[in-house]
Amino acid sequence: MAIVRPFRGIRPAGALADKMISLPYDVMNREEAAKMAEGNPYSFLHICRSEIDLPEVENPYTEEVYAKAKSNIENYLKDGILLRDEEPFLYIYKQVMDGRAQTGIVGCVSIDEYLNNTIKKHEFTRVEKEIDRINHFDRCNTNTEPVFLTYRDDKRLRTIIEGWMSSHAPEYDFVTEDGIGHTLWVISDRSLVDALTTLFGETEALYIADGHHRSASAVKVGQKRRNEHPDYTGEEEFNFFMAVIFPDSDLKIFDYNRVVKDLNGLSEEDFLNKISDKFEVLPVAEGPYRPEGKHIFGMYLKDQWYKLSAKSEIICEEDVIQCLDVSILQDHLLDPVLGIKDPRTDKRIDFVGGIRGLKELERRVSLDMTVAFALHPVSIADLLAVSDKDMVMPPKSTWFEPKLGSGLFMHEL
Repeated sequence: MAIVRPFRGIRPAGALADKMISLPYDVMNREEAAKMAEGNPYSFLHICRSEIDLPEVENPYTEEVYAKAKSNIENYLKDGILLRDEEPFLYIYKQVMDGRAQTGIVGCVSIDEYLNNTIKKHEFTRVEKEIDRINHFDRCNTNTEPVFLTYRDDKRLRTIIEGWMSSHAPEYDFVTEDGIGHTLWVISDRSLVDALTTLFGETEALYIADGHHRSASAVKVGQKRRNEHPDYTGEEEFNFFMAVIFPDSDLKIFDYNRVVKDLNGLSEEDFLNKISDKFEVLPVAEGPYRPEGKHIFGMYLKDQWYKLSAKSEIICEEDVIQCLDVSILQDHLLDPVLGIKDPRTDKRIDFVGGIRGLKELERRVSLDMTVAFALHPVSIADLLAVSDKDMVMPPKSTWFEPKLGSGLFMHEL
């Protein structure tokens, strides 16, 4: 089963929602966050990146930064910029990007189901990255930003959601500067809330699409609160964390491409000869070249695009990890030919989200890199298959767009 339950959202006053919304905290650095929030006292970046309000503080992970986030929340509530719903609700959150919509339920999910793997993962997390959000959530007494979850589409859930959307006016409905549409409905009918939670209860599993570190941090805050309150019943809000839960059929994974600084001491001719052992290499007359299917790659080298097709002997369809294109490229080219053993730590490789386009690969090669590789996107089916086997995707495998907006809802612990 999957527990999804309503919560009393802390949300911006309606007229301020389009001013408060921001990108997630982890997609920009401090300087970028400060520039994004410049001249906007309502920006959610004053909460999720509160170090921008403390320019004299060099370390963004100090207690002073977390205390500032908490005080900003309190001040927004006092001034009516943020409002606290009087009773628990589920919410519908719809995003539209380039004409494609993804519509999810905003609710709370169980830390126990994260721990027992009913909420399935596909990435490792790093403790040092978790600590920041642990301190942030704990000090703010709030899950300030949601986790991005998915589930196998269920027509019964979709019918209820679409029915509410078609018969009720949204609380927020606006388009941000990046062209993304954001619409939020509050499901105030208790019988429909109960119907949705019952149907989610029949779902075998939920899957983390994006936000593994936020999930892990929220769970560890819940465990910390349990240790502080040994008489807890399991119903306290700290036993749950906030998520937006989308059906898998709504989601799109973009390619996550690679650029490499050098050819590992090889000449261009030697490099092309070496990769020809495992890949069919075909120059492309006109670029940029976007791979049209699995096990096909684009490569940009010396102002020339190539089509690389993995030879059959290196494709292991029986292994859900080894047959991923990110694994094929790593195991049969980046490691043995270019000497990149660990793409997590090797400074010679960088990663470019597909939302930036293939021209960005050309730009990087002209600027500071030597060769670029364009990949076919991982499918949602691949992600679910890996998660179902309790396995982990290779690093930098998935890039989801649009990103969840931050600041439209918070969950008080």
